[in-house]
Amino acid sequence: MKIPIGAEKMNDGVHFRVWAPHCKKVEVIIDSKKTYPLQAEANGYFSGSVKNVEEGSLYQYILDGKDHLPDPASRFQPKGPHKESQIIDFKTFQWTDTDWKGIESISKAVIYELHIGTFTHEGTWAAAQEKLEHLLDLGITMIEIMPIHEFSGTYNWGYDGVCLYAPTHHYGHPDELRAFINEAHRLGLAVILDVVYNHFGPEGNYLPRFSSFYLKQSKTEWGDAVNFDEEHSLPVREFFIENAGYWIEEFHFDGIRIDACHSILDKTKPHILLEITRKVREMGGHRKTYVTAENEKQQVRFVFPENEDGFAMDAIWNEDFHHAAFVRLTGHKEAYFSDYSGHAREFVSSLKYNFLYQGQWYEWQKKHRGTPSLNVAKHHFIHFLENHDQIANTGCGKRLHQLSHHSTYRAMTTLFLLSPQIPLIFQGQEFASSSPFYYFCDHPEELAAKIVKGRLEFMFQFDSMNDEKIQKYIPLPHKKTTFEKSKLQWENKIGNQAHFQLHKDLIAMRKNDPVFSHLSETHIDGSVLTDDFFIIRYFSKYGERLLIINLGVDFFINPPSDPLLAPPENSEWKLKWTSEKPQYGGFGDRKIPENGNWTITGHSTSILFAEKKTHENSL
Repeated sequence: MKIPIGAEKMNDGVHFRVWAPHCKKVEVIIDSKKTYPLQAEANGYFSGSVKNVEEGSLYQYILDGKDHLPDPASRFQPKGPHKESQIIDFKTFQWTDTDWKGIESISKAVIYELHIGTFTHEGTWAAAQEKLEHLLDLGITMIEIMPIHEFSGTYNWGYDGVCLYAPTHHYGHPDELRAFINEAHRLGLAVILDVVYNHFGPEGNYLPRFSSFYLKQSKTEWGDAVNFDEEHSLPVREFFIENAGYWIEEFHFDGIRIDACHSILDKTKPHILLEITRKVREMGGHRKTYVTAENEKQQVRFVFPENEDGFAMDAIWNEDFHHAAFVRLTGHKEAYFSDYSGHAREFVSSLKYNFLYQGQWYEWQKKHRGTPSLNVAKHHFIHFLENHDQIANTGCGKRLHQLSHHSTYRAMTTLFLLSPQIPLIFQGQEFASSSPFYYFCDHPEELAAKIVKGRLEFMFQFDSMNDEKIQKYIPLPHKKTTFEKSKLQWENKIGNQAHFQLHKDLIAMRKNDPVFSHLSETHIDGSVLTDDFFIIRYFSKYGERLLIINLGVDFFINPPSDPLLAPPENSEWKLKWTSEKPQYGGFGDRKIPENGNWTITGHSTSILFAEKKTHENSL
């Protein structure tokens, strides 16, 4: 078999294998008609081949003659997680991406996070495929799909998945997912999948019925932790390691993003996360693969190589940059934002040194936060102004551009998209989407009530949310309207063309300018002139660039005594770009006078190029 569990279509039938160590007998029933016994193996597995079973047939496992249950490694659940599994032959899809080698340069990635159910009105793979040209036009190089594991109910963020091998039927047939990726590759777009390996959803998870060893008593914030290191954990580890490889091999995903790695508990060596990374690389073969992690503890070892006790991943999310930007743009610093100032020094430090917290005391959590990343390559960190969590955590699901001054937001967007770290854009951010993005999940009434209670308790960490008048504006996660309102309104792109053009032009500059396109080879330095005003200088063999960021009112530099403001020898600074261009909705910008005493427009970012002086000017 390609994977050691599940149902695999063979030339003369189907081979079944499942881990059920508590059972004395396991059978498989095909299309609710005929039952076939599986043979017990010495290690708790049951397996067997059944002839004359066609692709599309439905099946269930019967445990000890009683329970009729779906396959824990089902490749498709056409009627949801509670019903029969379906035989899928992944080998029948006609791929045309043979020459696809993966993303050309990982250090030049521009990531776009999207949720298939809300990315389009239809919420399907087919509809999303029609929007790939939009992402190509924007300049995206990599798409990050929020989790697609089969879930209970009709809509979900994806983080309540229960059938980890089955792409949810709500978005279409597995071959429609393959077609989406195949077309993305034709256009030169990589696609990675957000996977949840730290817990299972609260409804529709039948794995414990096959074996109690899948979970352990340790708790995560979402429930029981997965058993990666206790008794009988080897088959559990195999289940998840093979799952990572499965998405790469059978769907041609270019990598994975692993959710909430701080809740993946494992004391063994090699660590499960290293083994997962190894599997992704193995199944990628000649294709470049990309593995990223969300880790609230900011443990930089995730991107260290194996010989330095690392997990050999490519990048880790940097929430410090987001939190500083959020405070700056909104003026709010409650809860986990309370240890950030939004001052200029935080942005200079973030661009130069990656994490802001690298082991210092973090007052909000009353403990030390982060690990040193001063000398770690900047392309190992992912920056963002929006993502699925942070938009929803505003309570009312508002987008950041709706919470901030428009000019300041454009200035911050410029800094964000030209930072040496990897930028991630959330769906609709590029055209100032008016659609909120709420937390939504469709669960039965009793469970839904618990979800609402838990969600409110989470929001109560924000003092402003401890007001009943505010709480009534927080949409209920289980209401269908909460899901429907989160769908992108694509007509916004027409009305907000200036915002789209801002993003498109900046990404093009990042990709095509000789300095910004070689950020991994560029030395970054910065200087803070006031809490609102700072500069970032890029030193490169391809030239030099200067970003002047003013997040406050108009600022007069007199005298310009900071050495980073001095142009290279026999050169002068030329203003090439500003976030206040009228085509972006701005008010224009002032020219730089020859005497060097500059008035910098408020709430703007200006980009200056170092150019050689003409012979006349150099005398």
